[in-house]
Amino acid sequence: MNRSQVVSACLLSGALSASPLVYGQSAQHKGFIQASWQSASEYASWYERGASVNRFGAGDDRLNLSRAVLDSRFDLSSSWSAHSVVQYVPDPDSKVGFTELYAQYKPISKGAYQPQLRVGGFYPKMSLENPDIGWSSPYNYNYSALNAWLGEELRVFGLEASLKRSGKRLKTPSDHNWQWFVGVYKGNDPTGAVLSWRGFSSHDRQSVFNESLRLRPTAGFMSPQLSGQAWQIEPFTEIDGRFGYYIGAHWSYQNRHSLRAYWYDNNGDPAIVNYDTGQYAWDTKFWSLAYKFKITRQTHLIAQAMSGNTAMGRARGVDNDFDTQFVLLTHRWKKFRISGRIEQFQVKDLDHWTFDPNASDGGAITTTLKWRLTDSWRLGAEFQYLETKVANRADGNFPTRQIEQLWRVSGEYRF
Repeated sequence: MNRSQVVSACLLSGALSASPLVYGQSAQHKGFIQASWQSASEYASWYERGASVNRFGAGDDRLNLSRAVLDSRFDLSSSWSAHSVVQYVPDPDSKVGFTELYAQYKPISKGAYQPQLRVGGFYPKMSLENPDIGWSSPYNYNYSALNAWLGEELRVFGLEASLKRSGKRLKTPSDHNWQWFVGVYKGNDPTGAVLSWRGFSSHDRQSVFNESLRLRPTAGFMSPQLSGQAWQIEPFTEIDGRFGYYIGAHWSYQNRHSLRAYWYDNNGDPAIVNYDTGQYAWDTKFWSLAYKFKITRQTHLIAQAMSGNTAMGRARGVDNDFDTQFVLLTHRWKKFRISGRIEQFQVKDLDHWTFDPNASDGGAITTTLKWRLTDSWRLGAEFQYLETKVANRADGNFPTRQIEQLWRVSGEYRF
């Protein structure tokens, strides 16, 4: 039995031992184990320092245990709880780690306003595409490029405070509900590096704490200006000692319309580099706007857009604007769900370092059919047309424009 089989067997054993999901009403566990076959890209994946922006590259057209997740909640008191998400992925090396680990304060409130607090490592609640177990998507297997990037490079290690207002509990009841957020954190200083040197990608792989993400070395990495940069990114490290922050607001109306707006700023100092680890602090800021409309009980529309800037180096030697948008339509019929998504993304190179081109753009169309056989077993199939154009591929004599037509068949056991 190889290493990945041992790891997956351990996760499965732990998951089964966690059933029936509740221990004396103090602990709850849920998760899934997913196996997939997918067509391979012509080139090696970027995780293997290749030219493909896809998760699975050349030679990966085989059955894989693509992901296993254990999502746990421990009730510490009537107001406090602890949460953890442990993930296993096989690529590029078998890896087990936390994607989220935090404590939450949520006091019981009979009034219209309810304060909440989270402290630890977690995702800001920007996404309406990823509400499922372990921040996964119930719609498509490959996330949108927008949320795939959040899963790769963004995590909050700090404190988030929020205030929720329930419209129906007001003295004059209202159909409008609000929740306001503010977060302060450290870490996440290299956020933007993968986006700049690889561009956007669409997949379902989330980075775990303390992970290093490999990069395909480009000609720019051989220059004196970038000699301090390692050939991998550690997205969740602290480099410049500064605090980052974000603010957000959620609005919902009649349980049919949902809107989430966020401003994120890691407040990085782009002139600071840790030469021991080869990591720069990046100054990365963006806004995100997500919307969900329940057209009918079975048919929902989800859209999200993001726009921002990221820069590193003295005098902002690497300086890029980025933006991405998607629209997703999903319909549930009996035990089936069919979802389609169309998206666009680009990174615009603003700096004058001609030896280090960062421009990229592309788009994708994704269609997915999922079948819920039982409460525990699910099957599905997905097709994705993905087109990308990345300027720095020319450094490795690869075509800058790349079209991939990807098939995926997945089986999933949930507990």
